[in-house]
This record gives sequence, C-alpha cells and structure tokens, in this order.
Amino acid sequence: MSPLQTEIETRLADTQPEIEVLLAEVLGGRCLRVFIDHPDGVTLEMCEKVTAELNDLRERYSLEVSSPGSERPLTKPAHFRRFVGRRARVRARHPLPIGRQPMSSFTGELVGASEDEVTLAADGGVIAIPYAEIRRSNLIEE
Repeated sequence: MSPLQTEIETRLADTQPEIEVLLAEVLGGRCLRVFIDHPDGVTLEMCEKVTAELNDLRERYSLEVSSPGSERPLTKPAHFRRFVGRRARVRARHPLPIGRQPMSSFTGELVGASEDEVTLAADGGVIAIPYAEIRRSNLIEE
C-alpha cells in the first residue's frame, strides 16, 4: 500500500469510519483516483463527502472518487479472502515461475488467501503469489 493511501485511510477513519478505501493511486503524476466502499453500497453523497475531506489534495492532483464497480480492486488480504471462489486478475511486480516460462500476469479463480499470499488457480496451474509481489489485482466479470 502506498504512503498516500495510508494517509487517506487515516484521515477518513476519523471523519468517515464507515467508508473503506479500497485503492488510492496516482495516474500520470496528476490524477489521484480513490476507490471507496461501504457495507450498504457507495452513493454519490459518499463520494462528495470523501472529495470534500480530501480537498487539500486537489492542489497537487485532479481528484476522482468512485465506487469500485464490478472489477473492484483487491489490495488487502481481507479483500482476497472475501472473494475466494471468484475470478481475478493478478499482476506481479516480477515474473513468477509457472508452466513453461515465467509470467507476470495471472487470471483465474481465487482459491485461497492467507496473511502472506494469495493462491490462484490460473491457466498454467495453481500459483501462490506473495502480497509484496502484487503490483495490481482486481476481480474480473464472469
């Protein structure tokens, strides 16, 4: 998790504790995209509240706050555990050995998630990917 995401999570925990920050990422150096979630779903009003809470960041970035959508990002062990049995795409920071040659992108069924790694049944076989090696991951529509 990036330091910026940690900062945003800390700030919102005080003022909007029911809202979970799924992912905060800087795109192209100028756009800050924040995906949020809520047990009852994300509303426009929630996005507006989060935008207001992060207003000072608009001096450095254009700010986008939205719900995760159907291809929601997976960034924490709890996210992976919640969606075991669903299909996901996981992109690793470095190529990992599976099948005939190392690969860095895997698509398949989430079959396990511990505190240290996620296990994915991908086309080349079952692979365990340490969270530290995950560059980006998200659910994919079935």
